[in-house]
Amino acid sequence: MKDISKSVVRKDHEEKITGSCKYVADYDSKGVLIGKLVRSKKAHGKLIGINFPKMPNGYMSVTYEDVPGINEVHIVKDDTPVFAKDSVEYIGEPVAMIIGPDEKIVNELVKETELIIDELEPVLDILKSDTVFFDYEYTKGDHVKAFKEADKVYEETFSTGYQEQAYLETQGMMAEPEEDGKILVHGSMQCVYYVHNAVKKVLGSDDFHIRQDPTGGGFGGKEAWPSIVASEVAVAAYKAKKPVRLVFDRREDLEFTSKRHPSITHYRVAVKNGRVTAMDIDVKFNAGAYTTLSAVVLQRGLICADGVYNIPNLIVKGKALKTNTVPNGAYRGFGAPQTFFPVETIMSHIAQDMGKEPLEFKREHLVKQGDMTSTSGMYHFPVPLEDMIEEVAKASGFYEKRKKYSEKQSGRYRRGIGISMHFHGAGFTGAGERDLIKAVAKLKKHKDGTVEVLAANGEIGQGLRTTFPKIVAHELGIPLDRVYYNWPDTGKVPDSGPTVASRSLMVVGELMRRLAIKLKEIWKDGEEQIVEERFREPSFVIPFNLDIFQGDAYPTYAWGVQAVEIELDTLTGLMKNLGTWASFDVGTPADYNIVMGQMEGGLLQGLGYSSMEKMDYDKNGRIRNNNFSDYLIPTSMDVPNMNVQLHVEEYPDGPYGAKGAGELPLVGVPAAYVEAVSQALGGVRINHIPFTQEDAMKEIAKKDE
Repeated sequence: MKDISKSVVRKDHEEKITGSCKYVADYDSKGVLIGKLVRSKKAHGKLIGINFPKMPNGYMSVTYEDVPGINEVHIVKDDTPVFAKDSVEYIGEPVAMIIGPDEKIVNELVKETELIIDELEPVLDILKSDTVFFDYEYTKGDHVKAFKEADKVYEETFSTGYQEQAYLETQGMMAEPEEDGKILVHGSMQCVYYVHNAVKKVLGSDDFHIRQDPTGGGFGGKEAWPSIVASEVAVAAYKAKKPVRLVFDRREDLEFTSKRHPSITHYRVAVKNGRVTAMDIDVKFNAGAYTTLSAVVLQRGLICADGVYNIPNLIVKGKALKTNTVPNGAYRGFGAPQTFFPVETIMSHIAQDMGKEPLEFKREHLVKQGDMTSTSGMYHFPVPLEDMIEEVAKASGFYEKRKKYSEKQSGRYRRGIGISMHFHGAGFTGAGERDLIKAVAKLKKHKDGTVEVLAANGEIGQGLRTTFPKIVAHELGIPLDRVYYNWPDTGKVPDSGPTVASRSLMVVGELMRRLAIKLKEIWKDGEEQIVEERFREPSFVIPFNLDIFQGDAYPTYAWGVQAVEIELDTLTGLMKNLGTWASFDVGTPADYNIVMGQMEGGLLQGLGYSSMEKMDYDKNGRIRNNNFSDYLIPTSMDVPNMNVQLHVEEYPDGPYGAKGAGELPLVGVPAAYVEAVSQALGGVRINHIPFTQEDAMKEIAKKDE
């Protein structure tokens, strides 16, 4: 690997290890009003009125009537109100906020507040929803002809459930009026300019700025939701003329914030002469009560619905449907896990029906460099899947174990091993980088020779406060401690785009490299100097048309292969993870340890999504899992043997060959896990995730019968 890949001590290591890092909940409470939300207890209804209790001195309520601008949170479609006005659309929807100096009194006032709601019948099942937020369709080749000429057509339906981001730090935001008349809004977030644009609409002015505080994890959950929370505290601080802080408790966070979209997908697959010739794919995502980010989540899910396979004929349809449940949003993988699981699984099922080993069948269909993508773009760069499969197979002993476990097993404990492949499109979907984000970044050299990174990308655990300075220091040839990256503040930094889509290092990191080269050329000791760079779309990109889903959806792809081995206890249904192996290609790692931490962490989240992270709502539409006793996430004890390798296929337009990394390791795990469980169960077909211990017991009981 290159010199840039050598690991260094993270810039934020000491402050986090010592506990000196100051999160939004750590600020002094003196003079700060505590905010608590009055939430709907009904999933759907007309909001008739609010009966507030008598407010003690220093306490007040905040409703939509106090919004100085427009009572809409700017996300994509702007249908989410800051505070509900005429109706409530899900249990937990904010209707008002009560603020005051004593948290206990505020909590009591919230309990005493009565919402008058004319309850309506909620829609909880997406199959019963007639409200379509987003509806897309695209084709490739001649699918009608391919199905007509097929030797056999396979059909299956798959479903995936919620997944909660489960970050360590809950949602939290604070708004403080400043001496110059502006308001500072700061807190836990991924995207300062997303929040900035939301608050601007709500306040109806530019008299504010947004700053990211140290953020205790995001995984997508801090992409859109902070815009909602920031809008609420900004309005409250505007009314009270005092600082206001709103921090969710864990129950609130688990119950009332966005999750990964549950999905139902239907696949029809045409096979001719032993090869898949066409796919007809129908995808339905449960968007919840409001649109939030469902449009772009659905887009990515549809684009990768045919997996890593060269399928010449496609018709792909997708809808994001409204239900009266908590709005769903971004989660690491962003729609891709919901479609990679079914496409990988149905390919395995087809292979088995044809009497072939699934991996052998899949390898016959793998895309290669120069092939056409699902959206009639091109895989411009090498596809390293064959080599990565061999790396994982060798490390895991896949071939030997797969053959052994395929023989009839007896006794209490049965084993299985599965393997799956996937990609993740690096960067924002379609022309988003060029037409919407238009990233701008700067470097500021101070008179003392230190260099400050000026960018808007948030550190959420993935290491940007280390890797950005590392790139700059490397190009300038100066010590790393001479380059620093403060928490971004919209009053000081340009808009380099959001911390989403595995784009920060690949796109903005490349701006950093070019900035450093530019600064080095004009460097003058003892002078303050500023240089600026803007995003330029690579010349090879085939322009993407979102209306018809045609062109390069992404300039390049990160690739992943993973194998999972499990041991099933047929008495208890417990599925013990014996080992998980993976090879990931994210291009050149900007720091080996940081990237490996991301790969291992994402892999673990993918295993949780596959096996134990079951979340659901009750008959009234309320999320039932509102604590970590009811919502289980995997720990290191659940995967005692994890073996991750990096396979480097350089991307020429990323810094030193780097490409998107953060989301990749989670995306493809479920299919490998399910294939392993299926083998241990004697070939049972599994069409949903998570597949839990209880699910295993049901299948065992069926066999016993």
